[in-house]
Amino acid sequence: MNTNKLTRIGCIALGVLGVLSLFLVFITGDDAIKFGDGVGAITPIILLGQLTLLVAVVITSIYALKGLMADKAKLKSSLMFVGIFLGIFLIAFLLSKGVETPMRDGKVLSATGSRLVGTGIRVFYILTIIAVGLMVFTGGKRSIKK
Repeated sequence: MNTNKLTRIGCIALGVLGVLSLFLVFITGDDAIKFGDGVGAITPIILLGQLTLLVAVVITSIYALKGLMADKAKLKSSLMFVGIFLGIFLIAFLLSKGVETPMRDGKVLSATGSRLVGTGIRVFYILTIIAVGLMVFTGGKRSIKK
């Protein structure tokens, strides 16, 4: 059985499960779902969505890795950019400070959690600065050529 046929059968099976879940929601009715009595009708749809997402991510990852392994230049380039991203993450982590922070619900955000939040924000800022800088650089380079 080839991959195309297997993928087609999987898509048909997920489609049939989706249609059955939809009929289950229709049979349950809007009012029952609004008042919380129809949770049993919604749960299969959520699980089906999660299953579909998992299958899509796994299949995409397999084919992406298969494509990278086939071409050494692409693999080297990808690993280089992963290393650069990890370097940016490390720099942002070292620049961040962690302080225990009380939250609105009475819980306390740990110093490590606070440091990771700061790291994420700094990574976002660094990547934004790099992206804007590259757009300005390439735009300026094109303007000079004309």
